[in-house]
Amino acid sequence: MVDIFDSENGRKGKGILFVLSSPSGGGKTTLAHKLQVSMEDLALSVSHTTRKPRAGEADGADYHFVSRKRFQEMIDNGEFVEWAEVHGNLYGTGRKEIDDTLRKGTDVLLDIDVQGARQIVGTFKESILIFILPPSDEEWLERLRGRGTESEAELKRRIEGAKQERLAMMPYYDYAVLNDVLDDAADALRSIIIAERCRVSRR
Repeated sequence: MVDIFDSENGRKGKGILFVLSSPSGGGKTTLAHKLQVSMEDLALSVSHTTRKPRAGEADGADYHFVSRKRFQEMIDNGEFVEWAEVHGNLYGTGRKEIDDTLRKGTDVLLDIDVQGARQIVGTFKESILIFILPPSDEEWLERLRGRGTESEAELKRRIEGAKQERLAMMPYYDYAVLNDVLDDAADALRSIIIAERCRVSRR
């Protein structure tokens, strides 16, 4: 196991990779940003995507927005630790960014879907996987409606597909956090991160 603490000099060694997954509208991105600003030694990995920016999103902060051609070049060059096509758009996580950050002793928080999480554990075997459970179907549907990007039929199909996906993937995760009240979910995630940092096997 990786030694990340030193009784005299404080934290040292490689950081921990925390992976957050949830269905679309589950709130993982909002929670990831909330954790980043409230915890020390925690960096948010910025993924690459071919989809268009939504209102308020900034390149390099929310995502690295790239063309499909550039994304394919990065695949061919082995620059992604994971990538997937989701609802017609490509998403990928840069390998170098994660490696460099962990090597500095900083923990990394990764916000990706379940397809990406399955690929991540093959490379980072000690990563900690956390599934964000959306609230009731009704509230979940309202969150997706608020985006205004899909028809009602598409939204309902997405929810049904995500529910089946959740049942299939839940056993692969280390933790599950219900995101019904944002602050409570953030507190639960902070507790998980603190507990993992305090594991005897990491000292």
